[in-house]
Amino acid sequence: MPQSQEPLPLSPQKVDNKMIQAFEFNNLGPLEKVAAENLGQINLIIGPNSSGKTWLMKALYAAVRTLEETGRGDDRRSASEVLSEKLYWTFQPDKLGDIVTKGKSKKLSASVTLKDLPPITFGFGPDTTKQVDVEISERRSANSIFLPPKEVLSLDKIIFQMAYQDRVFGFDSTYSDLVVALQKQMPADKSNSALSQTSQQLESMFDGGRIEYDRQRSEWFYKHKKARYSINATAEGVKKIGILDTLIRNGFLTENSIIFIDEPESALHPTAITKLFNIIDALARLGVQFFIASHSYFVVKKLYIMAQREEMDIPVMICTDGQWQQTSLNEGMPDNEIINESIRLFEQEIGVA
Repeated sequence: MPQSQEPLPLSPQKVDNKMIQAFEFNNLGPLEKVAAENLGQINLIIGPNSSGKTWLMKALYAAVRTLEETGRGDDRRSASEVLSEKLYWTFQPDKLGDIVTKGKSKKLSASVTLKDLPPITFGFGPDTTKQVDVEISERRSANSIFLPPKEVLSLDKIIFQMAYQDRVFGFDSTYSDLVVALQKQMPADKSNSALSQTSQQLESMFDGGRIEYDRQRSEWFYKHKKARYSINATAEGVKKIGILDTLIRNGFLTENSIIFIDEPESALHPTAITKLFNIIDALARLGVQFFIASHSYFVVKKLYIMAQREEMDIPVMICTDGQWQQTSLNEGMPDNEIINESIRLFEQEIGVA
């Protein structure tokens, strides 16, 4: 297993012209107002529990997937139908109006701007049931994906049945979309991808092991050298890395994709977090855009080191006492409770020593 913590030697960054550049949400659940501009290839979202980090990423995901799913293949749904369904199955309210911030005369408004495209804008009030109006003039050909904290491989059949057969709430559409994306057939030429080297690096984190799918048995398994293990007996961290590896190998993710990761540190050892973010760094330089929500000091510190070492602009959206502000890791470590608590614990340790 490689021990180097240096960035991977990949080709220079090539940025797609349809990456998220700015956004603004007003009265979206716990988010009364949050906005950001001049977003980068890697973007960090930090804040206390219940501050709305996941809500923000899910709303961005719903907007971007509307640009990607509308008019794709045999899908004849309008942009309004795609967005309405995506919001409904992602947030799973009794009615869409329930995701509007509670309060008299509150109305949700949203604007997401992708580079070289008109903003995708929509809004609705608390009485809205299932229909949201939106218009788009151009779509994205690449795929976005949301990687939730929980792995999906051992639950894929249950997730698929609930979402597509029973049509009942349970696992939201970030999970069901991920299950479908993982089922994509592997291409005949598995090396014909700009991201193939990062796939190899992901597998090297576990000494060449990889997650694979047995289509005859309809089940996932972990293959390490010549041994084959049940997915249920596979470590959570291995499954988490295996999901990203699979999405790269099967071609669902490309150099123009947008990846939303909620709590990447979940089930990963700090050393694995460092290696994962070296790979995220490499993917970003290939053109992939990331939005990452985290509670982890290791994640914030690693991104800070990346920003300083490579003079990389990594925008940070921080929630403090319900108010959101934007800063950048290339300007220094942000003042936030993740860092402050680490300092308090260090001072306590010094006091006991």
